[in-house]
Amino acid sequence: MKPYISVITLSVKDLDAAVRFYQDGLGLATEGIIGQEFEYGAVAFFDLNPGLKLALWPRESLVHDTGLTSTTASPTEFSIGHNVMSRQQVDQIMVNAEKAGATIVKQAQDAFWGGYSGYFQDLDGHLWEIVWNPQLLPAI
Repeated sequence: MKPYISVITLSVKDLDAAVRFYQDGLGLATEGIIGQEFEYGAVAFFDLNPGLKLALWPRESLVHDTGLTSTTASPTEFSIGHNVMSRQQVDQIMVNAEKAGATIVKQAQDAFWGGYSGYFQDLDGHLWEIVWNPQLLPAI
């Protein structure tokens, strides 16, 4: 089986605030919140790469859908890496994220492996690494 990840879903406390953060703060493209006519159906999708979307879904909807109990998670359970084309883009995204309400965890700086990166947490504590890795530059 060839793996093909097409959606990364983040559960959020306040869907409207999270959409504003990702759309206005980080500049990600979305058509906004859809599915509000369904109980537990409201969701927002953001285009990342061709064939890959970020979904924001209210936490209570994910709890309802899975049947799992909501628990406190460590923010270091995982991080989402956003690899960009330059050090300057790293700095700009970090500034934009902080202006939009993110908590800067680690200011962008040179990394031991030869790149440049910093970390922030979004409004719900999800950990993002903004990185310029010259060995893994994204295809444009």
